[in-house]
Amino acid sequence: MNSKRRVVVVGGGAAGFFAAITCAEKLGEAGEVTLLEATPHLLSKVRISGGGRCNVTHACFDPAELIKKYPRGGRELLGAFHRFQPRDTIQWFAKHGVETKTEADGRMFPTSDNSESIVRALMQAAEKAGVTIQTQTGVRQVEKTDEGFKLTLSQKEERFTDRLILATGGNQSSGGLAIAESLGHTIIPPVPSLFTFHIKDSRLEGLAGLSVDHVEVSVPGTKLKTDGPLLITHWGMSGPAILKLSAWGARLLAEAKYQFTLVVHWTAPQTTESLYAELDRLRIQEARKQVSTFSPFKIPQRLWERLILAAGIATTTPWAHLSNIQLKALISQISASTFKVEGKSLFKEEFVTCGGVKCSEVDFRTMESKCCPHLYFAGEVLDIDGVTGGFNFQNAWTTGWLAGQACAE
Repeated sequence: MNSKRRVVVVGGGAAGFFAAITCAEKLGEAGEVTLLEATPHLLSKVRISGGGRCNVTHACFDPAELIKKYPRGGRELLGAFHRFQPRDTIQWFAKHGVETKTEADGRMFPTSDNSESIVRALMQAAEKAGVTIQTQTGVRQVEKTDEGFKLTLSQKEERFTDRLILATGGNQSSGGLAIAESLGHTIIPPVPSLFTFHIKDSRLEGLAGLSVDHVEVSVPGTKLKTDGPLLITHWGMSGPAILKLSAWGARLLAEAKYQFTLVVHWTAPQTTESLYAELDRLRIQEARKQVSTFSPFKIPQRLWERLILAAGIATTTPWAHLSNIQLKALISQISASTFKVEGKSLFKEEFVTCGGVKCSEVDFRTMESKCCPHLYFAGEVLDIDGVTGGFNFQNAWTTGWLAGQACAE
């Protein structure tokens, strides 16, 4: 009989590594921790995150505020964040030789601005803790046994383990969801969560690269409304405001087959009344200046010209010559520009999904399954997703740490 506690972690991403390291460090000589990754690549999402800089977490240290950044799973994470939160993440990486810095918007990166710092820290910690890592080893099937689990691997090899942690990510093709389902779990069908919008509109043509610091975006007929910076792209719109909206509306927008109406308020939070007062003042104070060359708002000049034309105003019109009807048309373009969205693109290569293992079937104190003893979950395999800004990685670190701790107990 093998007296050592055997633990297998399926998935070589952020959550899988953190779970394996945490478990192996706690077990020490009393355990054997093996991490299995189906592809040849370990920590692939960590490497590409944040444009290769790795947005490792977010400077939000109040769990009650932190959970507001999760369209799904926030309520379940509240207790979990009281046990391991961004402050703990920062301390863990500092202890493993990676100092972090905070940007103006709260996103946190390694001071090296290189994701390899994070990858190296995780790889070295895994090696030091004695984690056995096998790549190109997929798990075909899992059967529950009296002692634990029997795993059938892609090489037709069989492996027995006492405890099993699934950290395969939320992608339907990852295999973890099928394993969870076979062991009695309910799977919420995954759909993309962070994506950009495809929009063909004459107001945006030739403006790729322009950004507006603060807009409000909404979808009429729904409760979907977010704000933040917006970026005009070659295919439509991106930026934090759009990505937040895509996360909160992931399931709704999937059901609409990504065909819907988007309303943009370019000068939020100004009201139509405050806009009218501001533009009416300009008719008097800047009477001779052309509407197109003088804008009181933080809207890029080329976009401002497009909004003027869309309001049916000639660009050479002086402010004094603007009629009340034209003024109202311009206010409508500024505060409620309507765009037709006709599709989506994934946000970079950072595939985030809404969906996965139903959260109510997991004990978030330990990340253990309520359906199948000694089965644990970590990361995006669960029906948890955050908005952009380091929140999805924090979910991975927190749930990975909790699962690793519990598996070693």
